[in-house]
Amino acid sequence: MTTSNRDESANGKNKRRILSLIISRIAITTLLLAITVFIDTRRQLFGIPYAAINVFYFIVVVIYLFSSLYIVLYKLKINYLYNLYLQIAIDIVTVTFLIFMFGNTQIDYSLFYTLIIIYSALFLGRKGGLIVASISSIFYGIFLNLEFYKLMPSQSLIKLDYDMNAADALTNLVVRITSFYVLAFLASFIIEQEKKTSSLLEEKESEFNQLDLLFRSIVESVYSGVMTVDLNNIIKTFNTAAEEITGFPRTRVQGLNIQNIFPEFLPYLNKETIDEQAKARIEIIIQGRKKEKINLGVSVSPLIGKSEKQIGNILIFQNITQIKQMEKALEKNKNMALIGEMAAGWAHEVRNPLAAITGSIELLKQGLNPDGTNKRLMEIVLRGKDQLENFVRNILMLARTVPAAREMVDINRIIDDIQEALQIDKDWNDTIKIKKILSGDVSVYANKEQIRQVLNNIINNAVEAMEEGGLLSIGTRVVQTSGKKKYA
Repeated sequence: MTTSNRDESANGKNKRRILSLIISRIAITTLLLAITVFIDTRRQLFGIPYAAINVFYFIVVVIYLFSSLYIVLYKLKINYLYNLYLQIAIDIVTVTFLIFMFGNTQIDYSLFYTLIIIYSALFLGRKGGLIVASISSIFYGIFLNLEFYKLMPSQSLIKLDYDMNAADALTNLVVRITSFYVLAFLASFIIEQEKKTSSLLEEKESEFNQLDLLFRSIVESVYSGVMTVDLNNIIKTFNTAAEEITGFPRTRVQGLNIQNIFPEFLPYLNKETIDEQAKARIEIIIQGRKKEKINLGVSVSPLIGKSEKQIGNILIFQNITQIKQMEKALEKNKNMALIGEMAAGWAHEVRNPLAAITGSIELLKQGLNPDGTNKRLMEIVLRGKDQLENFVRNILMLARTVPAAREMVDINRIIDDIQEALQIDKDWNDTIKIKKILSGDVSVYANKEQIRQVLNNIINNAVEAMEEGGLLSIGTRVVQTSGKKKYA
């Protein structure tokens, strides 16, 4: 805490003490008023003259009036020191007037000086207490001399049976003045010690607050979720990263049992589990605020208090959902790579006899020189050969990601080729009639073999579904969208 802040705190405390001083004075005055009324009703019993009672009433009224003034000054927020100086001065004058009117023999009114000295030391420190003690000593000495020489008005208000000698007067003076100064020293010493203690407490509190702020800043700054629970599994701390990971605001979870929010953590919070996993990282799946599954990597450690006893548990966790997804994708890629290797081996085994078949067909075509129907049959065989080669090539491409080549493909031409290949197949059902409704120019930019495979699968599926024969209609058309794009 800075010096300016400490001074402001002290001023605020003194302002509150001023109000307490005013209230205390009113309370003491009210007590004196009650005593005065009691004596007034039994004046003859106590033998106190009427004039003396009136003086008491006058003093009480004066104190009430000045107390009202002090309260007004307090409400106006005038510098509290001006208010304090005025109260000290009026109190000294009041006590002095009381001694002047009634003397100090039967009742020791000088004791009221001690109250003034004490609160002066409280507000003004040792210097203020000594000054008030000195002023009180001067007034007390003056009126003790006046009383000794019987020059006090009290001689006429109250009949005194006591005659003070010089030794008694000197003893009273020395004892009273000494007590004033000793009281000023003791009061100021105690008050200074209290102030030092308060200052040390404020400094410790400030250091604690700074440490607490530092701790909270660290907890809020880390990217990992931090959650602490007590021994009853009540959530005490829930940082910003934990909010972002789980989707739950801290106001929603703090103060609740972890079982009601994150029951997945509960099995890992017993002492045996924590001891086993203190140095290990566990992985769990929790349900977020939106009911989504969240993979977490969690470390659980006991939370130790000042007495080296466990006061709870601390959980530090990170969102590893994306990492888990990447691991799954990597595993899938490994499996695909394995399949690709197996397919590549199989494709190489197929390619060798296919190459022999292809060479033989080419030689037959050149030697026989077919025409008409035989020529078309030979072309169908060669197209089938090309499809098998492309199929083998595609299998070999499983082991590597190479984009398929694209070109302008005539859809109608591919449909004609597929129809011709179907109708010369030995398993062709002659009860199936094919009706083609083809548009003039239906071309798309795509991979030719992939389009051929798709259309071949569609038409073959339709034929297989027509076991009892029927009419198979195949049509193509061009559709133009509002974006002026054409689709076949």
